[in-house]
Amino acid sequence: MATPTLDQVSALLGVAVIRLEQLSGGASSATFAVDAVAGDGAPWPLILQCAATGSVPEGGLPRADQARLQQIAFEAGLPVAEVVRVLAPADGLGEGYVMARLPGEALAPKWLKSPDYAPARAGLTQQCAAVLARLHQMPLAATAGLKLPTGSTAQALDRMFANYRRFGVNSPVFDLAFAWARERVEDRQATNIVHGDFRSGNFLVAPDRLVAVLDWELAHLGDGHEDLGWLCCNAWRFGLWDKPVGGFGEREALYTAYEAAGGGAVDRDRAAFWELFGTLKWGIACLQLGDDHVSGRLRNVERAAIGRRVSEVELDLMHMLKFGSL
Repeated sequence: MATPTLDQVSALLGVAVIRLEQLSGGASSATFAVDAVAGDGAPWPLILQCAATGSVPEGGLPRADQARLQQIAFEAGLPVAEVVRVLAPADGLGEGYVMARLPGEALAPKWLKSPDYAPARAGLTQQCAAVLARLHQMPLAATAGLKLPTGSTAQALDRMFANYRRFGVNSPVFDLAFAWARERVEDRQATNIVHGDFRSGNFLVAPDRLVAVLDWELAHLGDGHEDLGWLCCNAWRFGLWDKPVGGFGEREALYTAYEAAGGGAVDRDRAAFWELFGTLKWGIACLQLGDDHVSGRLRNVERAAIGRRVSEVELDLMHMLKFGSL
């Protein structure tokens, strides 16, 4: 995608924009801090987020639908940023949208390790459980008209395996993990709205609390246990391996708080399945991002660096297959 200009963003919002700064962040999105001036002269801090390549890959959630889902979550009282404007083709910036810019720290290693954020870490397990419980209790009908990917758990596993095979890479560890998952997969139909990337790194955190859940681009209809398992994957602990819930909490505390918040009974075996599934999914994502760089589709140092992390995922999977958890 082309880098937006001050004039473009000003025209998009219909107000003066005095600063536009690209932020570091996810490999799939280009994110910009926008300092605008509202009609009454008050400062209006915003975030512009666009698809990194200008468009969403086939089968992905269109950014306009992502924006609508985020706004549905906002209106339901979940901690998310309010959506201000959805981009149109005529805007010339590809797929994306503008949302409110909230105060807080998004860089997980900082809020996971700084003493200043100790009060936030103390309450984060319970807050995350409450957010997921509320999300998973939302009726599927709330997403009517949105192109949310869906399918059974078995279909999700088959899609991931097909994606793995198209890279032409043969990893004995990945092959073993797929075989393990196939023996245990339960062909459950979609029952919940799933965030799909609920983890440390996608939270905005103040020193004393969770402020917002970010990045809804992987949202889909599926099994709510997927979000619970993904939050516990080792990749999202940022070196704090002995705190399985995002580098800040314990699994049982998460499950208990989720149940207490009305999320329904947690099947511990299903959560463990999804934790291994999520670890394997992250490994395939590493292959994808590395392939983006090597193939020339999107040459990017961050993508190349993440591609090299496949070996880390293989080690995590070997440990989980032998010992059952990490």
